[in-house]
Amino acid sequence: MMGRPLRSYARGIAVGCLAMMAVTLAAGSLRAAERERLEAFLEVTGFGVALDSIALSASGAPAMLGLSASDFGQSWTDIADEVFDTARMREMGLGILEQAMDDEMLGHAAEFYASDLGQRLVAVENASHLQEDDDAKRAEGEALLAQMEPDRVEVLSEMNAAVDSAGTGVRAVQEIQVRFLLAASYAGVLESEIDESMLRAVLAEGEEELRESLRASALANAAYTYQDLTTTDLRAYVEALQQPTMARVYELMNAVQYEIMANRFEVLAARMRGLTPAQEL
Repeated sequence: MMGRPLRSYARGIAVGCLAMMAVTLAAGSLRAAERERLEAFLEVTGFGVALDSIALSASGAPAMLGLSASDFGQSWTDIADEVFDTARMREMGLGILEQAMDDEMLGHAAEFYASDLGQRLVAVENASHLQEDDDAKRAEGEALLAQMEPDRVEVLSEMNAAVDSAGTGVRAVQEIQVRFLLAASYAGVLESEIDESMLRAVLAEGEEELRESLRASALANAAYTYQDLTTTDLRAYVEALQQPTMARVYELMNAVQYEIMANRFEVLAARMRGLTPAQEL
């Protein structure tokens, strides 16, 4: 009499387990498919290369301490490469995008950048991102601006404004500086502790100067990056960037880049613990 109910109960458990497994596998497949779409997004938009290029910013870390990378010896490159590992940064970027990017944003951006104009833009942007000599790039950009027709300069300015339509650039740079310097202070890299409120007050005093510096740098960078594209192409790009959905995409991508950069600079500061100039890391 007891055998039949037990067998029925066991069958019920088995069916339930199989159902749960099916749901788990389906959810895993959906996550895998979503990850593939986001990885394709990184490639077609060039955002993956933009994330990779964050590694080039590591050389600016010692400057915030009044030093240069060469002051820390030959091993600086090794530790910077480890902290700013491109695979890790892409994984961080994908993790944030999975949580914040919706289908409309993903489809809209992918469709534009898959177009002929989009792919030509990605090609020149990727090449510019991977140009390590920022000083040379800026000098060439400024030389181009000096000879450029006013209408093209205006288009480049409109494009830069559209890329950061939320106007977060200045505050983001300040926040990266704050997080790095505080992390360096906590790690004992600096000779004295930093007062956060005082640091923010000092940065606030130089906000307008920073804003102008970033504007000029972005304009020179745009002149350099897009020198082989026509003004007509750039106007079409501006129109695409000003679309509300694309503006949301860029707001998110900017936030992703700034967060990853700030995070990596904090980790870099911790890895500098106990180091002094001219020491090997």
